[in-house]
Amino acid sequence: MRRLVVALGVVPVLVAGGLAWWLAVGAEPVTVDAIGDQVQTLPRGRLPVFASQEEVARLYRFAVENPDTLRWMPCTCGCGSLGHTSNRACYIKAESQDRVTFTSHAAT
Repeated sequence: MRRLVVALGVVPVLVAGGLAWWLAVGAEPVTVDAIGDQVQTLPRGRLPVFASQEEVARLYRFAVENPDTLRWMPCTCGCGSLGHTSNRACYIKAESQDRVTFTSHAAT
């Protein structure tokens, strides 16, 4: 009985630790850029920590999956002076073939 109790206590800890490790693999820490926005670089298919609410996550996912749609939409928050050339720049700061650098500009 004691072994069962110990196993029931240890297994969830190991599962939680493995899950935390898996979620962190390839994720860079969140940093703050020169204008005060949070920035995080992740492997494609992952969303930044500042897009944890479902509505915000949906918008960030849309920005990744529909680059041509947002690329032609002007930003309406007045961030053109920050170098944003489209609404997509409020979500994505940079990207490569396998990684995306997100900015929290659209989430704040």
